[in-house]
Amino acid sequence: MTEQAFDLDLDRAARRGYPEAVYCAGKTPAHVGAIAATVRDRPDVTTLFTRASAEHADAVLRELPDAHHDPAAGLLAWPAAPPPASGGPVLVVAAGTSDLPVAREALLTARYLGRDADLIVDVGVAGLHRILGHLPALRAAHAVVVAAGMDGALPSVVAGLISAPVVAVPTSVGYGAAFGGLAPLLAMLNACAPGVAVVNIDNGYGAGHLAAQITATR
Repeated sequence: MTEQAFDLDLDRAARRGYPEAVYCAGKTPAHVGAIAATVRDRPDVTTLFTRASAEHADAVLRELPDAHHDPAAGLLAWPAAPPPASGGPVLVVAAGTSDLPVAREALLTARYLGRDADLIVDVGVAGLHRILGHLPALRAAHAVVVAAGMDGALPSVVAGLISAPVVAVPTSVGYGAAFGGLAPLLAMLNACAPGVAVVNIDNGYGAGHLAAQITATR
């Protein structure tokens, strides 16, 4: 019996407005390489490879040598150039530099889904003056993604300062009682400020995708 490793949903962009992403974790480099070879004939469809290890990236780049690769985010995108920006702008905020991989995954996802997206790093609640120094950028965005670990307090702070929706991403950054991101997840779910949506722990892709949908042209 022949094993089928994948069945790509190449019509998802036409059906939903957004393409399928390939989650590489748990797949072998051979599987990921075979998927890359399949999408090579569909340059009309933006394909993201998320949670890609160095071995996954090597397999993709063998088939798609001109793909964009961001090792920090563990993400590859093909075609390499993002589509023209449309809709409203997205701002991604990382509480600390340790949250940067998740924040960059959100940033690149929003960009490759067609949004103008920027990134602010190292503005956590340990020094509130830092986030207050970015109020004009925060208030210009149509959606703000906030990635934070530790106590997970930053999304509630940001949501209390702006009118746009906030997409909160708990990260697995923190010491023992952070429980691999569970503590910030619960803090974000209990945010005092309204207008905060919470995605799964370390799910930068999901956060960037939601922000892109929120800011789409209607």
